[in-house]
Amino acid sequence: MPSYKYTGRDNQGNTVKGELEAASIDFAVDKVMQKGIQPIEVKEKAAGGQSLDLGNIFAAQVKVADLIIFTRQIYSLTKAGIPILRALGGLADSTHSALLSEALHDVLDRMHNGYSLSVAMSSHPRVFSQLYLSLVQVGENTGQLDRIFLQLSQYLEQEVETRMRVKSAMRYPSFVLIALVAAMVILNIYVIPTFANMFAKFHAELPWTTRLLLATSSFFVNYWPYLLSAIILLFVAIKIWLGSQEGAYIWDRWKLRIPIIGSVIERSLLARFSRSFAMMLSAGVPLNNGLYLIAFAVDNSYLKEKILAMRTGIESGETLLNTASSAQLFTPLVLQMIAVGEETGQVDDLLNEAADFYEREVDYELKNMTAKIEPILISIVACMVLILALGIFTPMWDMMSAMKGR
Repeated sequence: MPSYKYTGRDNQGNTVKGELEAASIDFAVDKVMQKGIQPIEVKEKAAGGQSLDLGNIFAAQVKVADLIIFTRQIYSLTKAGIPILRALGGLADSTHSALLSEALHDVLDRMHNGYSLSVAMSSHPRVFSQLYLSLVQVGENTGQLDRIFLQLSQYLEQEVETRMRVKSAMRYPSFVLIALVAAMVILNIYVIPTFANMFAKFHAELPWTTRLLLATSSFFVNYWPYLLSAIILLFVAIKIWLGSQEGAYIWDRWKLRIPIIGSVIERSLLARFSRSFAMMLSAGVPLNNGLYLIAFAVDNSYLKEKILAMRTGIESGETLLNTASSAQLFTPLVLQMIAVGEETGQVDDLLNEAADFYEREVDYELKNMTAKIEPILISIVACMVLILALGIFTPMWDMMSAMKGR
């Protein structure tokens, strides 16, 4: 069982630090709070130092589609009154995902040994997220597992739909960029060397654009193994850097500021936050616990820091509206929805409305994304054509003029 280090404050406001063992970070937070300590930070203790595990970097994960099917099926079975062990056994044998099947068989074994469903699932973090585990735990405590599985399936389906819309909008620019890279490779390997031989025979004075193209092509042809190795090493280094806490934070903050794409990413994440928060509140999860769990569910270190700051504000006695305003994440319309929700006691309903609002904005941005990106792509293609024209055709015209002059 993993160990966790925690920092918190006791009833007198004194800072308290310690370590404990728990099945997951969710359960570690619960244990800290059971001691009468308000947790500030809870993180897993690294075993044997910060050693790099490349297997974890490239490890496979269960497809969201398989997880949705499983969640839908387990909802139908539990609603029909079938015992959870029998339902899990049948789904473990019938699922098409080998990784999910293996995880479900392990969950069954652990439950036969006395573990609860949520604790058994927590042994497979690459299959079941913290949000998933937390809601399953709520369902176990309230006796409403079927309702929780229904909410989870609907939430996952909305996540998949949003991702598919983003991928669809990015398909055209991605195809154009791949075609440009392929064209550059073909030009450097086959086309430019042919012109280089021709220019060498005439001993012509070449302009700087031609010399640049010839040097680039020569480097690409002669040193492509080193170039390929450098690309692979760079890819691995970036993966390692993104896996670090500092790297993930810098990248997550920077990608929200990318022109055109950044606003879409930000609104998608805020829609996920609003939808997840509404689901947690409707399931009966306390406000501060819900914010803590959602901070790790939004999959963005920068937003996680903002959400944890909201949680700290809630614990210090501030209202949800004040903490949301201080976070500077939400539009005035969404803040107004939160204010109305607090006054009427329907925060979960209003957060669902906020999620719908952000998703509509994402749809609008995605529909207009292609129109915004097209001028940029056209400019890139035009620059490539201009460089090729100046670098290849200009010396050819000069040579033709010289030959005619003779």
